[in-house]
Amino acid sequence: QVQLEESGGGLVQAGGSLRLACVASRNIRSINHMAWYRQFPGQQRDLVASITSDGSIWYSNSVKGRFTISRDIDKNTVYLQMNSLDVEDTAVYYCYAESGSRKDYGRGTQVIVSS
Repeated sequence: QVQLEESGGGLVQAGGSLRLACVASRNIRSINHMAWYRQFPGQQRDLVASITSDGSIWYSNSVKGRFTISRDIDKNTVYLQMNSLDVEDTAVYYCYAESGSRKDYGRGTQVIVSS
């Protein structure tokens, strides 16, 4: 099991930027797949961006070109740089880690984009 702690959420105006950080409790080199999900009120969590242990990156169409996922292996941290934020990006953002059969989520960080 890996503990994940997100930070960096908050209130921002439309068009602004935020950077989310997810610190893992163990070496992320050993984690096959890390990702960011988001959840709108009353809906299921949706995958936003992911990065694998070999560095392969995927983005959902809704954030492609605006969001960037990256990692700092030495800090056991995965980031989500979010630019050109829109009110429709308002959600709770969750960090996710998958290794073998283990799937773990952090507690989430709220992002609110105001018009």
